[in-house]
Amino acid sequence: MKKLYSKYDKTKIKDLPRVLFQGRIVVILTETEANKAVKYLMTAGILGFDTETRPSFTKGHQNKASLLQVSTRDTCFQFRLNRFGLCPAIKKLLETKKVKKIGLSWDDDVRSLKALGNFKSQGFFELQDHMQELGVEDTSLAKLYANIFGQR
Repeated sequence: MKKLYSKYDKTKIKDLPRVLFQGRIVVILTETEANKAVKYLMTAGILGFDTETRPSFTKGHQNKASLLQVSTRDTCFQFRLNRFGLCPAIKKLLETKKVKKIGLSWDDDVRSLKALGNFKSQGFFELQDHMQELGVEDTSLAKLYANIFGQR
């Protein structure tokens, strides 16, 4: 296994090549569309996961997750949770052990999703928990990117 650098100079991150998702992006606006998307996603072996939440500038107030992004290698589904909430199909996806869900800082994402509805999170793989195995000490997203793409 290739050993990555343990630290990366953050001033050099801006000089790294941009990586753009070359696949299809599908915006999910209804529960019916979510049902179809989750059916497709349940056939994948591994998924990338992330949530987006509108920032709050009021002390003690945190907004709920408004977007859930779930991606296979070639298709990214953007579930507009602010439109239809955490429907049963999405809960099923979040609870399955059959599909590995990889993300960064999942504790915060799961907490914000649970504010929308109760579920038992299973099958999650926290990327930061495994980076030390590769020798990476700083596990922020930018530094992980720098270690992966900057060391060619």
